[in-house]
Amino acid sequence: MLDPALLRQDPVDLAARLRASRGFDLDAGALESLERERKQIQVRTQELQNLRNTRSKAIGQAKAKGEDVAALMAEVAGFGDELKASEARLESIRAELDAMALGLPNLPHPSVPVGKDEADNVEQHRWGTPRTFDFAVKDHVELGARDGWLDGDTAAKLSGARFTVLRGPLARLHRALAQFMLDLHSGEHGYLETNVPVIVNADSLYGTGQLPKFEEDMFATQLGEHRRYLISTSEISLTNIVRDDILDAERLPLRMTAHSLCFRSEAGSGGRDVRGMIRQYQFEKVELVTIARPEESYDEHERMTRCAEVVLEKLGLPYRRMLLCTGDMGFAATKTYDLEVWLPSQGTYREISSCSNCEAFQARRMQARWRNPATGKPELVHTLNGSGVAVGRAMIAVMENYQNADGSITVPEALRGYMGGVERIG
Repeated sequence: MLDPALLRQDPVDLAARLRASRGFDLDAGALESLERERKQIQVRTQELQNLRNTRSKAIGQAKAKGEDVAALMAEVAGFGDELKASEARLESIRAELDAMALGLPNLPHPSVPVGKDEADNVEQHRWGTPRTFDFAVKDHVELGARDGWLDGDTAAKLSGARFTVLRGPLARLHRALAQFMLDLHSGEHGYLETNVPVIVNADSLYGTGQLPKFEEDMFATQLGEHRRYLISTSEISLTNIVRDDILDAERLPLRMTAHSLCFRSEAGSGGRDVRGMIRQYQFEKVELVTIARPEESYDEHERMTRCAEVVLEKLGLPYRRMLLCTGDMGFAATKTYDLEVWLPSQGTYREISSCSNCEAFQARRMQARWRNPATGKPELVHTLNGSGVAVGRAMIAVMENYQNADGSITVPEALRGYMGGVERIG
């Protein structure tokens, strides 16, 4: 959530900034009108409340003296209905203003390039050289068809489209990748390994920005009156750990990592990447989340992105880092780097990690704060999140980049200890 002062002080300027950077249309006129009405009704409500309190006190004093209170009682009754109506309207206006505020995306950092979509993203650097093959390259679906290792048909029987059953050495490779990433981040990179729920309440989704705007992208459960949601990323669970907390300065930066199932309905993505495991309703990811002091958050952003890059480098997978433009960033982000891994079958780089600094946007929604020793007062933290990395896409990249002419797959050296010393599968 943006700073409410931005909405109150100059909504016209805010609307212009959101339109120019995000292509988002804020109705500044409606916002100004609501804000004016809120101020007027708030003043009148306070007047009526003060009047009620003073008259109630006077009634008590008159009764104590044995005086007739009929006139005072009639006066209180006279403005009682107006007070109730005024309080109800004030609550309604505040709800409208809150709804508008919750629907506004974060403002980009000044270093973020202005653009409409991924075509305007800016490449930062590349690592590794894509392999040259002397045989016809297979994609991960063809490679996984061997002995039914990657089975979409059985998954469709069980659950429908965009699910996959993995078997044998491919299932083990998938598990090995997740374990490798967790060990790397919790060991070498100093993130606290954390196991979190994959079903969360609505408050958690409001906190990180999935609700109310992106409810159609979430899978939900209903048990009696209780509606809960399956997480689309463990960023949701990890970040909300500090919701409504005031953290001691010594705990920051708080770095956490988790391996979890993730669920995403992919609303609006029909026809995109329907083949294989590129875009699934259920997938696994190793997530990185940092809760930081505001003055340290951009250093933490660079550090987090570098941690994700190390995963790909240790696996020997060529990649490039992209700085996302204003039109391609996520709703809560103020600055985002995407890491894109090379997929030989497509002859291009595809996203495998996204690392974002959200500054105080999520913290304001969650009321996540730290006690600043310089002021002694609670202040909003900055929150950051990144994929470290998507397990399924990492497996796809390993399969395709390490494939052999006979359809077997060489196991990267970094994973062999997790594969019982196996050097090749297939």
